[in-house]
Amino acid sequence: MELTNLIGGTAPSLSFEVFPPKNSANYESIRAAVEEVASLSPSFISVTYGAGGGTSDYTVSLAADVQDRFRLPVLAHLSCVNATRAGVRAQLDAMRRRGIANVLALRGDMPPGSAPQENWDYRYASELVAEIREYGGFCVGGACYPEGHTESPSQKEDILHLKEKVDAGCAFLTTQMFFENNVYYNFLFKARDAGIRVPIVAGVMPVTNASQIRRIVALSGTALPQRFRYILDRFGANPATMRQAGIAYATEQIVDLFANGVQAVHVYSMNNAFVARKIKENLSEILK
Repeated sequence: MELTNLIGGTAPSLSFEVFPPKNSANYESIRAAVEEVASLSPSFISVTYGAGGGTSDYTVSLAADVQDRFRLPVLAHLSCVNATRAGVRAQLDAMRRRGIANVLALRGDMPPGSAPQENWDYRYASELVAEIREYGGFCVGGACYPEGHTESPSQKEDILHLKEKVDAGCAFLTTQMFFENNVYYNFLFKARDAGIRVPIVAGVMPVTNASQIRRIVALSGTALPQRFRYILDRFGANPATMRQAGIAYATEQIVDLFANGVQAVHVYSMNNAFVARKIKENLSEILK
């Protein structure tokens, strides 16, 4: 099923993100965790692509296993980092063989200490999007950054590049995490004003430990509102209370998004089935 049939509808959509193992030794344990998330029957499951493409084979395998066993739509990630045209075509061939219909095309995170190389076949996500559209048969999504990409000189320029990515063939977008909903609403207004009309899925991350969020903020440039900083200060040293507070904060964000007409929310729960389950339970009546 193409995801635009889900996220562009009138019913609320709640999806979860998971990640593949880094090596074959961890595959079974990771698959068990992912299947526990999938058993919650989200609208779809998104499977990430390791930095530098190191887990690309596991991305396809894990996504296909979830789709086959749980009859859930899946979204397989694909990255520009270290990618060749032949390699991308091989990945798309593998996805097609396994019946995967949805691809999230990303520039990808740079490996530490590196920069985009001149000899890469794809330097920008828009080039990868165009390649997948040329290949045909996939619903292609892309990432967007409500607070602007860290490498972009301004949000205005970042949105102009986002429009190029949509024009290249993105059928939907998913945001980077944000912790203040007004950031998303303001971004949505600016994106629509720039002529971007595709569905824009709101990305929310439940923060369950303080060190996790400090690392994420340092990498992504995501701003933390003061009220969330108070939560970190008060509960960050206690894992159990921080987990509960983080789930409650994320739930409040999602309720507000749905109440304001946002139809699709993507939860960066990764492979944490406990967090995914609590979020789903907190929204049980809203999602009916």
